[in-house]
This record gives sequence, structure tokens and C-alpha cells, in this order.
Amino acid sequence: MIRNPAVAGQFYPESKTSLLREVESLIDSKAIKSDAIGVVSPHAGYVYSGSVAGSVFSSIKPKGNYVILGPNHTGLGERFGLDKGRAWKTPMADVRVNRVLADAIIDRSRNIKYDSLSHAHEHSIEVQLPFLQVLQEDFEFVPICVSYADLDAYILTGKAIAEAIKDVKLQKDTVIVASSDMTHYEPQEDARKKDSLAIEAILALDEKSLVDRVAEMGITMCGFAPVAIMLAAAKELGASSARLVRYQTSGDTSGDYSSVVGYAGIIVE
Repeated sequence: MIRNPAVAGQFYPESKTSLLREVESLIDSKAIKSDAIGVVSPHAGYVYSGSVAGSVFSSIKPKGNYVILGPNHTGLGERFGLDKGRAWKTPMADVRVNRVLADAIIDRSRNIKYDSLSHAHEHSIEVQLPFLQVLQEDFEFVPICVSYADLDAYILTGKAIAEAIKDVKLQKDTVIVASSDMTHYEPQEDARKKDSLAIEAILALDEKSLVDRVAEMGITMCGFAPVAIMLAAAKELGASSARLVRYQTSGDTSGDYSSVVGYAGIIVE
């Protein structure tokens, strides 16, 4: 089974030529590349968040495998759903799902279940793929759609993903991508203040602090759960530091700072 694009022609161009041209314009060919274990990348329309996504993917060394965790905006399917298809189609080409790694994750995790419904209309994972396709010739990935749970579930799930990566001996050839936008639809200065608190927790590799701050400060960061899982997994795989590559808001594109969405690109090493 191949998953067809859900948001081609909406979040990004549906023509291969136009998509290639746009992604290439968002890539930084001079970026210094890190040996990343995890990243945070936004998932809005490319006109708004593409420059942040382009900056973060330009700044990591290509690897053969990506576990991409995205929030479940639709509410469909399992709480933690791993797509059981064999590939995802984009306007550029099909991207294979790494079935060996996917099966290892299912075996290790008591929370993640095989489920395609959660992915059917979801954009948060799909929009990441064209950046990887432009930056490298060949890779496989594992898509996991995440709904809200408690901190213990995020930590256990992250550790299970890390153990599965170790089981199949891919710890040197895998990046875990957490797809998330930051604060939604608040004035620019309010969004920046709230986002700085969330980013501070991520840079400290502190998933508990991130989850606590999101709840206490009312930070409308849609992908804090994928980020918490990524942090737990990355630390299990040896991560010890993180850096902010780029932050901006939709207002920096539209010029309307009265109600913005924030976007952060972060690398975990």
C-alpha cells in the first residue's frame, strides 16, 4: 500500500518542477552540517515555515533512516499510530518505509500500534519529506503520528524507539525528526516570549520541563508530544546538547504581527 499526498498543492506545490524549485530556494547550501541524533522542524505551508525547515535540514548530515514523529491534528486513528504502508508518494518520488525498523519499534513499544487512519489526512509528517528528497538521493523512514498522552507515555515511547533503533543497529544512521509548530495565533511578542520558554526546555534536553511549561503557560505548541518523545529517544541514543538553528513567525512573512504562528528549527546532537 502506498500513501498518496494529502496536502500537495496546499502546503507545498503539487508539481515536481515547482516543488523542486521551491525547496531548493529554501535550502542553505553553505550550512555547516552536524551529526544530528534528532531535530525539531515546523510543518506549516512552505511560504511561512519553509525557510526554517530548510535551514534545519540543511544543517544536518544526511543519514539513511529517519523516524518522523508528527502530531495528530485530525484526531483519527490510534493514539500512537505507525503507518503500515510500504511507501509514501510525493510529487518527486516514492519514499520507502523502513519495514525492519518499523517492526522493531512495534515490538519494543507498548504504546505504538500499526495504523494508517491517523496518517490519512495528516500533514505534519508529509511536509518534511521533500526537504530530505532534495538533500539526499536515497533514504527510508518510519512515520509515527502522535496524540496527547502523559509524560510517562512519552518517555517510555521515546526509549522504546531508541531501543528499536539499537536492535537493528541503525543508531549511527538514523535521525529522529519531531514535527512541530510553536505558539499559534497570538501577538508577535507574546508568541516569542512563550516560545522562548519552550525552546529553552528543548535546548536543555528536558522533556519534563517542556511538557510542564506548555501546560502551565498555555503554550499552543501543537507538536510538544512528538518533541518530548524525540528528546527521550535522543538521550537514550547518547545526545548531550542541542542548538537553535532558526526561529521566526508567520508575521515575518505576512507582515501581520497581530496574530502569528511561531516556527523553530532545532538540532539535537
